Amino acid sequence: MYAAADPASLTRLVHEFYADVRRDALLAAVFGPRIGDDWDAHLARMVAFWSDVMLGRRPGVPPFQGNVYGKHMTLEGVTPAHFQRWLDLFDATARRLFETPVADELLVVAKRIAASLQYGFFGKVEVAGPSA
Repeated sequence: MYAAADPASLTRLVHEFYADVRRDALLAAVFGPRIGDDWDAHLARMVAFWSDVMLGRRPGVPPFQGNVYGKHMTLEGVTPAHFQRWLDLFDATARRLFETPVADELLVVAKRIAASLQYGFFGKVEVAGPSA
């Protein structure tokens, strides 16, 4: 278990989480058609995103470049169930890999991201966090 977030642990988190997403019938149906065979590029962007969010900008490391909100708003067929599943899988992956305080911190960020995207899709937050 990781006691802190660092580039290697965040890379593992992203890769394991998105492996779960690709195996999940509900989430794969939304993300699979959009990402197609370009998962390597998507994973690299997500590692950069989570590294910037959790570690801040670091000298010599290219920052994340992308429009998370805009990209997600173009997805079709997104429902509250997708957010629930995304948060449940993220929570499970973070808790499997990180000690509780770090997993909790990662989940705070994930919930903020989910809340922002839910406002875009539904005009309100439908799913606040992982199911118990």
